[in-house]
Amino acid sequence: MNLSSPHYGADPSGLICGFLFDAQGAAHSIQTPEALAWLRAHPTPSDGFVWLHFNLSHSAATKWLQEQLQLSDLFHESLRDGSRSTRVEVDDDTLIAVVNDVHYDFDFEPSDISTLWLSVGPRLVVSARLQPLRSIDRLRDAVRRGEQLMSSVALLVHLMHDQGDVLIHIVRNTTARVDDIEDQLLAGRLGTKRAHLGAMRRLLVRLQRLLAPEPAALFRLLRKPPPWISEDDLADLRQSTEEFNVALSDMASLQERIQLLQEEIAGRVAEANNRSLFVLTIVTVLALPINIIAGLLGMNVGGIPLAENPHGFWWIVALIISFTAIAAYLVVHHPRD
Repeated sequence: MNLSSPHYGADPSGLICGFLFDAQGAAHSIQTPEALAWLRAHPTPSDGFVWLHFNLSHSAATKWLQEQLQLSDLFHESLRDGSRSTRVEVDDDTLIAVVNDVHYDFDFEPSDISTLWLSVGPRLVVSARLQPLRSIDRLRDAVRRGEQLMSSVALLVHLMHDQGDVLIHIVRNTTARVDDIEDQLLAGRLGTKRAHLGAMRRLLVRLQRLLAPEPAALFRLLRKPPPWISEDDLADLRQSTEEFNVALSDMASLQERIQLLQEEIAGRVAEANNRSLFVLTIVTVLALPINIIAGLLGMNVGGIPLAENPHGFWWIVALIISFTAIAAYLVVHHPRD
């Protein structure tokens, strides 16, 4: 097999990579002229299929797709549509998939999520993206390592499996971070701020909202699939969807756990603030008698008591100590919740 791609990233049409899968599922690297020639020479899917992966940030990619390939209008509308929810729909006997994925250099930021568009037919699979995505790159690497795909739907199923694996990896890494925060919380160290947990929770919510497939579109596909999709491919698609839903369920459970940790940290912070406020109140009350008496005696007006008494200072000290002791007794023995 020739799986090298000497023109990677330099194709005038914006092609990132192209593969021709023969009837046995083996892949051969091709370019756009070879793909167009093969599609014209092989009108039936029994000889295999072609997968073309495009970079939409290339200025010529969208125009080339419109002029050279007979793709569904729904696919071109999806490229311009603002809706990015994950879905798989049937249009003109073709599967149109909008799949959200994380960037290749994903760093647990909500902005590190982008969209992949796919048109899956019996002889041609077209995928397009704006930024490098992890799942599609894993699929491309698997094909270059010799992964055999017997049909175009098998390629879609493999992509969904890869996306599920990436999602599980994110959940595991997030779980490890949450475990560390929980250990610190149990050890009495509140070094982690609630904002950090809030950022992770927002990321999980965004991933769940964007990656969860639309149930209605998926239900229509599984109930009335195109006739060219085999029963085995349909069963694999249903299984990959169920596995994906399990990963999303784990993500929802992790969100609830993060919420509980946020509430626990908020409670402990409030308790610490109340304790500090109580100590500050005690100090203020104990200092109140000496501040009042010192203020009165420092007015420098006539008639100040004990001014001529040789023991006046000690009488004042005794008075201050007495009032301070009474205030301390009232504060300490005051009933508190």
